[in-house]
Amino acid sequence: MPEEEGKVLSGNEVSKEIRESLKRRVADLHKKLPNFRPGLAIVQVGGREDSNVYIRMKMKAATEIGISAEHIQFPKTITETELLAKIEHLNMDSKYHGIIVQMPLDSVNKIDSHLITDSVSPDKDVDGLNTINEGKIAVGDLSGFLPCTPNGVVELIKKTGTQIAGKEVVVLGRSRIVGTPAAELLKWNNGTVTVCHSKTQNLKDITARADILVVAIGQPEMVKGDWVKKGAVVIDCGINAVPDATKKVGQKLVGDVDFEECKKVASFITPVPGGVGPMTVAMLMANTVQSAEAFAELLMKTHWPMTFLPLKYQSPIPSDIDISRAHEHKNISILTHEVGLLAGEVSLYGHKKAKISLNVLDRMKEHDVGKYVVVAGITPTPLGEGKSTTLIGLAQALMAHKTRNTIATMRQPSQGPTFGIKGGAAGGGYSQVIPMEDFNLHLTGDIHAVTAANNLLAAQLDARIFHEATQADQALYDRLVPTSHGVRKFSAIQLRRLQRLGIEKTDPNTLTVEEIAKFARLNIDPTRVVWQRVMDINDRYLRKITIGQSPTEKNFTRTESFSISVASEIMAILALATSLEDMKQRLAKMVVAFSRTGVPITADDLGMTGALMVLMKDAIEPTMMQTLEGTPVLIHAGPFANIAHGCNSILADKIALKLVGKDGFVVTEAGFGSDIGMEKFFDIKCRASGIKPDAVVLVATVRALKMHGGGPAVVPGLPLKDEYTQENLKLVEQGLCNLVKHIDNGKKFGLPVVVSINVHKDDTAAEHEIIKKAAMEAGAFACVVSNHWAEGGKGALDLADALIDACNQPSDFKFLYDLDLTIEEKINKIAKEMYGAGTVDFAAKVREAMRLYTEKGYSKLPICMAKTAASLTGDPNIKGAPTGFRIFVNDIFLSAGAGFIVPMVGEISRMPGLPTRPAIFDIDLCTETGEILGLF
Repeated sequence: MPEEEGKVLSGNEVSKEIRESLKRRVADLHKKLPNFRPGLAIVQVGGREDSNVYIRMKMKAATEIGISAEHIQFPKTITETELLAKIEHLNMDSKYHGIIVQMPLDSVNKIDSHLITDSVSPDKDVDGLNTINEGKIAVGDLSGFLPCTPNGVVELIKKTGTQIAGKEVVVLGRSRIVGTPAAELLKWNNGTVTVCHSKTQNLKDITARADILVVAIGQPEMVKGDWVKKGAVVIDCGINAVPDATKKVGQKLVGDVDFEECKKVASFITPVPGGVGPMTVAMLMANTVQSAEAFAELLMKTHWPMTFLPLKYQSPIPSDIDISRAHEHKNISILTHEVGLLAGEVSLYGHKKAKISLNVLDRMKEHDVGKYVVVAGITPTPLGEGKSTTLIGLAQALMAHKTRNTIATMRQPSQGPTFGIKGGAAGGGYSQVIPMEDFNLHLTGDIHAVTAANNLLAAQLDARIFHEATQADQALYDRLVPTSHGVRKFSAIQLRRLQRLGIEKTDPNTLTVEEIAKFARLNIDPTRVVWQRVMDINDRYLRKITIGQSPTEKNFTRTESFSISVASEIMAILALATSLEDMKQRLAKMVVAFSRTGVPITADDLGMTGALMVLMKDAIEPTMMQTLEGTPVLIHAGPFANIAHGCNSILADKIALKLVGKDGFVVTEAGFGSDIGMEKFFDIKCRASGIKPDAVVLVATVRALKMHGGGPAVVPGLPLKDEYTQENLKLVEQGLCNLVKHIDNGKKFGLPVVVSINVHKDDTAAEHEIIKKAAMEAGAFACVVSNHWAEGGKGALDLADALIDACNQPSDFKFLYDLDLTIEEKINKIAKEMYGAGTVDFAAKVREAMRLYTEKGYSKLPICMAKTAASLTGDPNIKGAPTGFRIFVNDIFLSAGAGFIVPMVGEISRMPGLPTRPAIFDIDLCTETGEILGLF
């Protein structure tokens, strides 16, 4: 009776089963995330045909499974540095869940293949060749990507039904790709493993003892039948081409094992081809699907696995900067990972702060958004009533104590207040953003980018006035459209101007004399320039200056005024833009002056749009920092609240709303009281963003209500009068009218209003009770006492609970006015309903401007009232909540790019000045430690 031969262990059959299983897993992913598809990048250098064959196999297998595979081929001339950069781009691209580099690298340049495989992110290294993944296997951590061929070997052995545990296993070969990792995997499957190689003595004797023999030596048919133990499992990983005259191509493929001899003694044996090869491809696909599943799990994660930082309470409570210094922050890369951001979506600025890419919005476009809450306030004292502190305390309470995904979104503070009187804007006490020095000084340079862009536009504007005044039409045209290297053409931005002028020509040499004059001359009226230069410091001597006094400017002087940088329209555009393209369109539409015939002159007319975009391209990304308790904060944009709309950016809010998910919260802030900041937040920001808010948190203090009740003036830098440091129920009662008015303002927008009484050390329980009673009678959803300044998130737990309940109520959000109303009607609506005014009067020049804006098509823009924040009226000295008063609009200007019209009520300074004793006197740098001193 003939001796029974070993069973042929077909890799084709086993790999087919694996691929069918993977296909089902991909289909399951698609059910959960309809727009999601696993992605694989196959990188090739050069074009070797043997490599092309393998790549086609992988592409075919990926397509059958449902993986989106992309063959990325680079020329032979690519350098090592260039290839590393290309792979880094792939590492950062979220559409690729796996990256493999096809070996060998067919390059004319010397490239370290080990360095290249190590450059593939361990999280995308589906070949399992990164040293980190190899190291994990060496120590028995099999949670990462297992190398494809060795993993295929193990799967084939398991398919035979053979138990690896306790078996004598011999691995012939110690290569990095097959032999060594195969031995490690078999060892951690509890086999007793011996590794043999070219220096091993008595090789035949060792292999003949093996219950399982894995061969990967690279020598054709080296292992003969007498090398194999009777009944052993033989896995042949080799593939070699040997001459064969019977074949059309003159050669055939064989393994490292003599198949015909060894199958007579083995119980199972793999053929070549058709054995380990198909398994390698199958396991590559399995790793890719595993990576995609991990990524999909991240996308579907509804609760952040966040670590919180304990507060280190001190008594008495020290200064803000001392509290900030006493707390160690998390590395910002940890925080960005915790909230679900990918490495490619984060640009680290050291370990304290990071820019967040707008690509997050594309990746998460199908995700639900969280609850959207705005923190506003009653009419404040000059000291401020703690909106920022409340914002941070509330965010800490929601995230660190209630474990609800929460992001606080804030404006970036100007350096003006930081070095002036008010100080920083990072919150305070145990509810602040850290490090507060980074937050208050420079941050990631966005305000400096706004300053540079604003002033470049101003420079171009004045230069154009000068050049038009000193040149004839043809000379001006020849300089605007010069001939370069024998070619004369319009730039893209000049072609846009031609289209606006109705000149349908693209050849500069074909314009008529009249068309040349029309194109080249903006004819700017120097007395009607509305664009101002800016600086991010308080400087009273820049409020009115004369420019152009140098002899080189040929007596073309004019009066100019500087604004503080956060009052720039570019800052407002940064805050209101919904994308890069939207920002570009808004910048292009900015009106910087009017011509002598009343035509609006835009930034695009001056050829500035592209240059402005280049200066602002990084500034459009929000910055992530953290609170004292380690919860996330997004900081972005800082438009002036009494000139512009006073809110952080739409983009920061949109990113935050996607990140927190449908059960999370985004808590943001509106500048000053509800009459100014909150109204603009709703009627300007929410109108531009399309986001519907869910609730209002209204911050009130005993101190502010006493002031509105007739208390003495609150003066920064001077001690508070006794009325503010001792219980005075009468003053509180008399000032409640201001609180009631602000509650009513919030309710006008159809939202629940939660009043937060921000505790100060001299408050009494009786004073708080009066406020709570009045708030509830006025229709507030809730009124709670919050001690977050002294206790952090713990002190705002009642506020957090009240807000959660409020956000569970049905929302009936609505705007205050319709855009189809006239400019005058919209101003009247705001003044009468938000402020309590009886009449609104307009200066003659304002009426003329409103007529012009309407004629030029700007009448349907929303209104951004510029008014004192110190009173509901236009007079900062009038407190409480008067009604029936007169509002006088003395000036008006257009912010066409930002998309609003700004009526001026009273004299509103766009450039603050320094006081007699600014904070400058207390700010210093310790030269020994590098620490900043004196910030508050």
